[in-house]
Amino acid sequence: MSARRTLLVPAALVGVLLAVSGCGPDDPSGPAPVQAATGTPATGPTGGPATAPTATPTGVATAAPKTAAPTAPTADTPPTAPGGGGSDDSYAYTHPCDAKDLTMRVTTRSEASSQRVIEVHNQGARSCGLSYFPLVSVGDSHAADRGKDIRPLVPGGLGGPPAYPVGAGRTAFAVIDLDPGGGSAATAAGVDELNVVADGDHMPTAETRNFPLGPGAKVRAPRLGLYRATVADAVASAATADQRQ
Repeated sequence: MSARRTLLVPAALVGVLLAVSGCGPDDPSGPAPVQAATGTPATGPTGGPATAPTATPTGVATAAPKTAAPTAPTADTPPTAPGGGGSDDSYAYTHPCDAKDLTMRVTTRSEASSQRVIEVHNQGARSCGLSYFPLVSVGDSHAADRGKDIRPLVPGGLGGPPAYPVGAGRTAFAVIDLDPGGGSAATAAGVDELNVVADGDHMPTAETRNFPLGPGAKVRAPRLGLYRATVADAVASAATADQRQ
């Protein structure tokens, strides 16, 4: 009798242990074996090596690819502005040109003998503003009274900024066609000179420059265009003149 009790006690203990663990010896849902201290990989439920999430090494930062920064203009290459080609039109609109900063010359176009090109060059250090077109008249260089001088037609419908901007070191061009119709009528007696004020809005008549027309020049209903950055554009502007200056 005593021998039987001795055998039953270990069996009871085994039952208790199995109840506490919640699984039998063949239950696949049991915990995986703990990894050995020697670094041997632990095995998963299927017997293969267990995998861990990949981590970024300590101290290594990630960054987006670098993009090249835009190249800034150098001091030797000022930006180009419209109008007269100056680098600061806004300054020119509020700062009329000073006569001492301007040089002027008049030449005959080889393509059209009746046309004269008026070139106004800004030799100052800054942009400056001119009127829409020069103040021009044609007359007798020997006359004491210039009230009979002929004034050309000019383009109408002007608007926008109050001046034509011309950059430092740049040239503004205006063209006058002395005889746009090309007729055969005789020119008024004594008409031999072109008189030009670069900026009729701000300069006094004392700043008038006189240029001889040359022999054989004919003057009939002359037309004057606006200041432009090229001679070709100035010629086109003169063709639109339809109002008295």
